[in-house]
Amino acid sequence: MSGACIVTGAAGFIGSHLVDRLLASGQRVVGVDNLSLGRRSHLAQAMRMASFEFRELDVNDYDKLLATARESHARHPIDTLWHLAANSDIQAGAARPEVDLRSTFLTTFHALKLAHDLQIPHFAFASTSAVYGVQKGLLTEDGGPWFPISTYGAMKLASEATITASLERHLRRAWIFRFPNVVGSRATHGALYDFIRKLRKNPSELEVLGDGTQEKPYLHVSELIDAMMHLRERAQDRLNYHNIAPRDTVTTVRHMAESAVRLAAPGARIRYTGGDRGWVGDVPKFAYSIQKIERAGWSPRMTSNEAVERALQEIATENPA
Repeated sequence: MSGACIVTGAAGFIGSHLVDRLLASGQRVVGVDNLSLGRRSHLAQAMRMASFEFRELDVNDYDKLLATARESHARHPIDTLWHLAANSDIQAGAARPEVDLRSTFLTTFHALKLAHDLQIPHFAFASTSAVYGVQKGLLTEDGGPWFPISTYGAMKLASEATITASLERHLRRAWIFRFPNVVGSRATHGALYDFIRKLRKNPSELEVLGDGTQEKPYLHVSELIDAMMHLRERAQDRLNYHNIAPRDTVTTVRHMAESAVRLAAPGARIRYTGGDRGWVGDVPKFAYSIQKIERAGWSPRMTSNEAVERALQEIATENPA
């Protein structure tokens, strides 16, 4: 990788880890975040580096975004736009679909417009397993058609389509990373985060949405960043799209709940609300094929359960009693 880069959603859970890794690799980084879900404290390490600039702004405030990026681009030409800004709270989008329209799709539209207007050649996008919807068997990148069941997944799929259209107009190369459930330090929401927070408030009982049988692959954020960096460097097709996940392993919600109780409130009763889904738009079970990313030279080290156990320790440490 050469030149400078922009990271949208830079102060978020995953975005801040990406910023740290890009800076460690010698990149100059402009971070953009409106701090609606992200936290300035996540960028404490990055803020100490001269090669990092942070701008608190909304990607959908396009005139301000363009002015800020143009100023940075003039000083240090921007080679890659890493677009991670989105509504990552799927339940919020289920309750109010306009949240995903604005924060998940329109942020992608404006990020691509920025790439066009400043002639930024490379675009890397945080997508999701939610684009697939409910499917039987292992999810592979080249199947389809896909039928998302959440507005979050629908807006991510629409974003992918807009990226491929942009390759015909102005982008030189694009990367689409289809995340599984990602866990680890700096989490601001998600099942593990919620479990620890609930147990801090009420150490006698943990309420769990659904019946506990939901099972999905969980990947530690450190391994996700490893995979993204690897693909950005090594995958050089015009359009690169990959599932990223642990190999052949999933974790049940029951396992996560029991692990959280053992760690944070031994002896707490677990109360399941019932049903095979935690909320509207929740895909109860899925498993990824990662043959494509393994052919590209990257393999995970942790199982799904190992990622969960490590993440629980990190989240518990960050959220003390």
